[in-house]
Amino acid sequence: MLHSSTSLPFVLLALCIFGRGLPVTPSQEVLSPPKDTKVLILGGGVAGVIAARTLHEQGISEFIVVEAREELGGRMRSHTFGMPGNQYTVEVGANWVQGTQTGNGARNPIWALAKKHNLTMHPSHFLESITTYDDSGAYNYLDIFEKSVMHYSKLIASAGGRVPKMLVDMTARSGYSLLGAKPHSRHEVAAEYFQFDWEFGATPDETSWLASSWVHFFVSRGFSVYDFTVFHGGVIYPAFAHNYTFEAAAGGFSEDNLLSLDPHGFKTILQVEADSFLESHQLRLNSTVETIVHSKRGVQVLLADGEMLRADYALCTFSLGVLQHDDVKFLPPLPAWKQEAIHSMTMGTFTKIFMQFPEKFWFDTEMAVYADYERGRYPVWQSLDHKDFLPGSGILFVTVTGDFSRRIEALPANHVKSEVLSVLQTMYPDQTIPEPLDFYFQRWHSDPLFRGSYSNWPASFLSDHQGNLRANVNERLWFAGEATSKKHFGFLHGAYFEGQSIGLALAECIKGGGCVGLEHVDDIRNAGPYDTK
Repeated sequence: MLHSSTSLPFVLLALCIFGRGLPVTPSQEVLSPPKDTKVLILGGGVAGVIAARTLHEQGISEFIVVEAREELGGRMRSHTFGMPGNQYTVEVGANWVQGTQTGNGARNPIWALAKKHNLTMHPSHFLESITTYDDSGAYNYLDIFEKSVMHYSKLIASAGGRVPKMLVDMTARSGYSLLGAKPHSRHEVAAEYFQFDWEFGATPDETSWLASSWVHFFVSRGFSVYDFTVFHGGVIYPAFAHNYTFEAAAGGFSEDNLLSLDPHGFKTILQVEADSFLESHQLRLNSTVETIVHSKRGVQVLLADGEMLRADYALCTFSLGVLQHDDVKFLPPLPAWKQEAIHSMTMGTFTKIFMQFPEKFWFDTEMAVYADYERGRYPVWQSLDHKDFLPGSGILFVTVTGDFSRRIEALPANHVKSEVLSVLQTMYPDQTIPEPLDFYFQRWHSDPLFRGSYSNWPASFLSDHQGNLRANVNERLWFAGEATSKKHFGFLHGAYFEGQSIGLALAECIKGGGCVGLEHVDDIRNAGPYDTK
């Protein structure tokens, strides 16, 4: 419980700044208000819900999940799309269960939830079902595409060789260049984009060479590089094997990618799971957090409607982007080591632009890659009007990432639609492209509840930064999410594992009457000083 001698100045400051409070009388200064619960779980995405479930399983019921939106799910977000009479549920956020299980090996917990709650899924084949285009229309450059796949395989394999030797990290772009992979033509650039940007939501220039290739650390432990690739048509393809996700030999799950096609939405696996243990008084929807007042004695959380919630602990599961944009205020400000960690990692953006047409006129493969003269200009196309997905839906979508995502978010939707249709016209020069019946994309970066799609590890982000990003502040303020996961950052199962792990740590604190929590490093240093002479 907060004591007035410690917490009141911070509370008064918060109320003064945001104009929420009334004058405090002397009697109020003496008496501390009662706490509302033991733990406030801030955010109702995967990390928040799984942390709540973990507390519940540990016999702790005094918690409240505080969610800004009208439903649980976080970045698992669906949208009803299409004309009346021909509407479908599309996933504007997380869309795939990535990795399932190999034999009796490690099991992806998101896959386990999906099976438990009967989610409708179908295998998605990223590499085996592709048509290629450029500004002349359909143009076969699959040979260039296959070379790009090989370059990616070499990139992640060679990074694995650097880890045991303790060599300095570089950007993935540096790694590509050292291996002789220097794309120049628009076809080479588009092929590299498909292998890299479309996976990470960021460019090779923005991404750590080592962290993009964690799994290949195991090459130095006796595994062959070929344990981390798959063969198709005589060509070696990477298994997108970063983050210990796709390779059972590295402690991952499997090579499967399962596309959610459930009419109720991917998010329902989390919502139904929450329904199995959450009581109504343990959930606050439509409650946006504005300020978190924290001390060694507890926390107070100011909501946008002026209400103050009080607890012994707060678990922040906000996205990295929200923390970077100061969309939530902390009083006192977070310590320097925490702020440095937050701003040392990057947030990728992955934007799917959906269109519904009167009838299908496009490729019969699952995927298409378009090579534009501008890198990242509407390059990766996917058909939902496919025999394995939503046949007859008339739905086609194109994905953009990173800076281009942020660019289109600054434009009116009609402007973006005109650009997309012009690219389609280029891809199909002999056809008249009809006006879409429906058009939609989610503005992830500009949304103050998200500020991006998922985290990305840059070359300047060190292991100590990662530890500090995960570490708690003043014993009472905790953090969890996909960004705090060393092995699975950027994935739903990363958020799951972090929610579970931090939930267990909090349970130990509560049962033990307090704890120090996770270690942090005050000053992160290079292995050697810079020579400035």
